[in-house]
Amino acid sequence: MFRARCLGLFLGLISVCCFAQSTASLSSALGTSDSGLLVPPAAPPASSPIGEALALYRKGEFDGAIAKYEEILKDHPKSPDAYAGLVHVYLKQKNVDKAEQAAEQGLAQVDSPRIHVALAEVWFRQGKIHEAEAEWVKVINSGYPEARAFLGLARVRDSIAMYKSSKNMIDKARELDSYDPDIREEWIGTLSRAERIKYLEASLAGENNWSADERDSVTSYLMFLKARANQKPSPCHLVSKVKTTQTALVRLLDDPQHMRGYGLPVLLNGHKSSLMLDTGASGILVKRSIAERAGISKITETKVGGVGNKGRRDAYIGVVDSIKVGDLEFQNCPIEVMESRSVAGEDGLIGSDVFEDFLVDIDFPNEKLKLSELPKRPGEPLEQLALKNGDDDDSDDDAAGPEPPDTKSSNSKPADSKATHAKASSIGPQDRYIAPEMKDYTPVFRFGHDLLVPTSIGKVPYKLFLIDTGAYMNAISPSAAREVTKIHGDSDTIIEGISGRVNKVYSANKAVLQFGHLKQENQDMTAFDTTALSDDAGTEISGFLGFSMLYMLDIKIDYRDALVDFRFDKKRFGR
Repeated sequence: MFRARCLGLFLGLISVCCFAQSTASLSSALGTSDSGLLVPPAAPPASSPIGEALALYRKGEFDGAIAKYEEILKDHPKSPDAYAGLVHVYLKQKNVDKAEQAAEQGLAQVDSPRIHVALAEVWFRQGKIHEAEAEWVKVINSGYPEARAFLGLARVRDSIAMYKSSKNMIDKARELDSYDPDIREEWIGTLSRAERIKYLEASLAGENNWSADERDSVTSYLMFLKARANQKPSPCHLVSKVKTTQTALVRLLDDPQHMRGYGLPVLLNGHKSSLMLDTGASGILVKRSIAERAGISKITETKVGGVGNKGRRDAYIGVVDSIKVGDLEFQNCPIEVMESRSVAGEDGLIGSDVFEDFLVDIDFPNEKLKLSELPKRPGEPLEQLALKNGDDDDSDDDAAGPEPPDTKSSNSKPADSKATHAKASSIGPQDRYIAPEMKDYTPVFRFGHDLLVPTSIGKVPYKLFLIDTGAYMNAISPSAAREVTKIHGDSDTIIEGISGRVNKVYSANKAVLQFGHLKQENQDMTAFDTTALSDDAGTEISGFLGFSMLYMLDIKIDYRDALVDFRFDKKRFGR
């Protein structure tokens, strides 16, 4: 069974630590833009065919933009702007194959830095993050002032928890091109709540290239921000004096012989629930009856979605006065409520990312969750601990920036928009810190709440697999599976999530997965199309590391620095 991806607005990324320092030579080129402009700048008039095509793209008239770019190429077959423009439009339409084709055709005609930057955007979407980063670095080091190269590097840096340098990169991108809507969406994630409200209001009232679903999500998020601002509540925060806790996990059974996952005992306004502990979900999502029993009132309507083919489901956002997990108590925290009798067959889900202020230790063999303080960065002041939720954005500190929400559900955000995951701090966003005791942890890619670990399957380049304790089985995308083995239809296996059942399920032959310091041989794997999830993340999700394997591991997660440690006790499991 697969679980939900809860609602949010902005998406963040993560890559591997070996990429972290490759752009260090760019530091002298970075500047800081003026964030005082709280309305989107009006685009210059379209005074040329390229300008007309670009205006159509920025208004969301994608078919018209494609037609205009193709018309330009008939008269000017070596126009780099036209080829790069086609790549951007196709990526916005989530047509990765056509985007790649346009970039390759363009480079066959003219070796232009602008087309190289566009091709790297395609690679990034395909999960080739190292290759994309190297291409963007090469263009910038050549002296070509391409704004979207800095945008790409901002996403890479954000993806490896290098939040300070990511902020510098997006500021530089906006300095070079403040009209680009993709750059603006990335930049919005650096604003305080008050600034973000003003900017989103102006964006909704003016021209944008959001789809109908994206506009609905932005509108819902804006309503949430305004409601929280009007309430003037204290942010979600820890009120108990202890900063560490350990609590037993609860077995969730399909029947006496089969366990589907582990639940975490949670008190919502004093009412106990066992919510599935899910590394593949985010925030807290409960069914309506749980919320009604706990007295959680509605702030604003929203939608949630995930695996499945029935689209997003109705939900709403409320605020819980008190949430208790073990010895920890948090107050005034947002929560999402699904307007249904269950959440993918559960009372609800709690994403492990809600504890991102802590070192999260999910000790499955001993059936315990341990939360403890993260190693303090050198020179960093003490910060207030909080329970994180994808839609919680209570910071209004202009200097530090917001606590931006992650993207939790499919089609729940402005497309391809991202926000830094650096929490509000008196010293602003910080870069990853690998403490001495964490030197053996595995760096992962973090896309919003998703933790994607580089995974080898055979001799092909590594793929990105989601660490997902809410998914029962390991799974792989058909395209990734075909690179190393054969697949065939599987009508007996049912995959179901928040958005219903998956229509087409396949079975892949033997595959050996290698991730972290571990290796597992799979005699056969379930396969299904992960395109929608990959489109949501902004990069390719090639598979899932599911509960049937993860339950043998002690998993330690440092969300702040995008690090995961996998420990397997060979003696205990006899392997």
